[in-house]
Amino acid sequence: MEEIKQLLPHREPFLFVDELERCTDDEIVGTHTYSADEFFFPGHFPDYPVVPGVILVETMAQCGGAGIRKLGVLGDDALFFLAAIEKAKFRRQVRPDETVRLEIKNLRITPRMIKQSGRALVGDEVAAEAEWMCLVGSSEST
Repeated sequence: MEEIKQLLPHREPFLFVDELERCTDDEIVGTHTYSADEFFFPGHFPDYPVVPGVILVETMAQCGGAGIRKLGVLGDDALFFLAAIEKAKFRRQVRPDETVRLEIKNLRITPRMIKQSGRALVGDEVAAEAEWMCLVGSSEST
């Protein structure tokens, strides 16, 4: 978890990557377990808690950003801001204490933009998939 905190500016309760398993120029693979104590469960269907779809997309984007940072492709002060989400599909509910495996593909990376696609899986079942674009800024300019 300390490595993830060095790679991402996010902090609890809005940090959704536990571990990076693999980072290559083409693919980033990581995991996150949504504990039953997550801040959103008490209000998101309290009698049948599920991870909100937007949180699944955020989790994939955070994993992609952490992987890009680990690869050293952009500067250390680079911050990534979601600018577009496309082709989002939610195929399986994610419940408390389930672990998602995040499989992220790097589609295009420039100094100003990152385009990625990803899947969040629980076991062998796809829970969510999407494509997104992040604009790259710096902590100096915010």
